Amino acid sequence: MIRGTSVRLRAMGAEDAESLWRWNHDPEVMRWMENPHPQTLSQVRDRLAARAANAYDDLLLGVEALADGVLIGLVALREAAPEKGIASLDIYLGEKEYWGRGHATDAMRTVCRYGFGDMRLHKIELTVVTENHAARRVYEKVGFMEEGRLRRCFRRDGQWYDRYAMGLFPDELR
Repeated sequence: MIRGTSVRLRAMGAEDAESLWRWNHDPEVMRWMENPHPQTLSQVRDRLAARAANAYDDLLLGVEALADGVLIGLVALREAAPEKGIASLDIYLGEKEYWGRGHATDAMRTVCRYGFGDMRLHKIELTVVTENHAARRVYEKVGFMEEGRLRRCFRRDGQWYDRYAMGLFPDELR
């Protein structure tokens, strides 16, 4: 487990399927994310059970609140390659009652520290829909900087939105 100030990051498994299934079927949680096609709880459980062990190129961690041990979200570093030293980051908190308490910021800092320290990454990247102001504030708080704009690449409710491409180097982590 990887411990932050208010969260703990740990490997996810089939026992986490119910939470993941519930979050992925909550329109408010999924508002600014690519929605997976609907799946049954059994399909989500099977997918998590069949998932390969965490590895350098595909790290999936559950985010638990330290105060009560509740699984509140997930974070992933993916597409990392040692020769590039760059990984893409995904994060979301599915338990809405934990939103706005600093857990996402702590999870971001914690996974970035792990990526730069233990994985020896040179850079961590992400994209965020321009209208997802709350997520962007979290990313900027941690030190991510806008590097570009991907135009009209995300569709929601019949409208196309842009995404910001953001990046973070080890010396920028706050």
